[in-house]
Amino acid sequence: MNFILRGSLVTQIIIGLVAGALLATLWPAAGSAVGLLGDFFVDALKAVAPVLVLILVCAAITNHKKDSQARMGPVVLLYILGTFAAALVAVAASFLFPVSLHLTGTPQLLDAPDGLAEVVKNILLKVVDNPVNALAQANYIGILAWAIGLGLVFRHASDSTKTLMSDLDGAITKIVAAIIRVAPIGIFGIVASTIAETGFETVASYGKLLLLLIGCMAFMALVVNPLIVFLRIRKNPYPLVFTCLRESGVTAFFMRSSAANIPVNMELCRRMNLDEETYSVTIPIGATINMAGAAITITVMTLATVHTMGIQVDFFSALFLSIIASIAATGASGVAGGSLLLIPMAASLFGIDNATAMQVVSIGFIIGVLQDSAETGLNSSTDVLFTAAGSYKQGDPYPRKLPMEQVPA
Repeated sequence: MNFILRGSLVTQIIIGLVAGALLATLWPAAGSAVGLLGDFFVDALKAVAPVLVLILVCAAITNHKKDSQARMGPVVLLYILGTFAAALVAVAASFLFPVSLHLTGTPQLLDAPDGLAEVVKNILLKVVDNPVNALAQANYIGILAWAIGLGLVFRHASDSTKTLMSDLDGAITKIVAAIIRVAPIGIFGIVASTIAETGFETVASYGKLLLLLIGCMAFMALVVNPLIVFLRIRKNPYPLVFTCLRESGVTAFFMRSSAANIPVNMELCRRMNLDEETYSVTIPIGATINMAGAAITITVMTLATVHTMGIQVDFFSALFLSIIASIAATGASGVAGGSLLLIPMAASLFGIDNATAMQVVSIGFIIGVLQDSAETGLNSSTDVLFTAAGSYKQGDPYPRKLPMEQVPA
């Protein structure tokens, strides 16, 4: 019992992964049945995440002191740089390892943006969404806008109001901590049901495309992101990189939702002793705009379509695609498959019709079991990585990193 309540969460998650895979292999019917545990866990996180973002961001700004050391600007800059770098990596990889797709059949038409103007329009409309609707629909752009607005107003409120916000902050944090403790059970259910119901047969038929996508994401996680962090902190970035991948990337991989992983990242930042006034704002923002994985998906899938259709792409067109993919990625939904519906918009830059682009989207959903999981793992783990790096000041011994086993839960 003590192991369940106070043991290493990472160890427990690994046990859940192995147990889920074994159950699905040996008893597929039971594997499908325990999927309820995974649904319960993910839905619990999705339910608490919008309220968590609203309260934590609002409370952080409300109690923000003028002499505070919060460093949000550098973190947001790292988010933007990382997303654009990911698009460039995807372009380079797509030219070095071109992939052709099998575009046949009648695609299912979905409600996708017609162009960049519509993406920008949707973002602006989300900002002014009704706060109740924003919470109900998990519109994190709208939630952030209201949290920031209320926080700025509450900074001039009475001390009792500020105390109330701090109490709400503490209350929602305890609720999140309780949910996170059941993560191993939830991931056990997710893995068991996924393997039992889908397997990897359909994924294997698109192995080359999937390998290119995951290869780009791995290159970002293990090469580009560490380089960006090194240029920021001037110290070995890999202990911090591996900590973020292990503690955040694993759970995000299986939940396939940056929004649902916000509570996990908040808890990780707390355990790493990062500044709460910084991470209570940058983590929710990161789940909205730090979308390196989405930029890779949009770019690779678009250029695979271009290559299949024999369209010639020059350097400046590829560079423009990188910029467009980076901007569009920030408008991707923080839920599973959110980046795929932006592919038709990027494909339209090369004159590709919507029907063809939607076939590519359909392929994206087929390989989404692994593609979207890897994308979310990269996005979410990088939220913590860049928050830690952006919080670092020259002269600090290390970006406030502590061995996770030595930090009280």
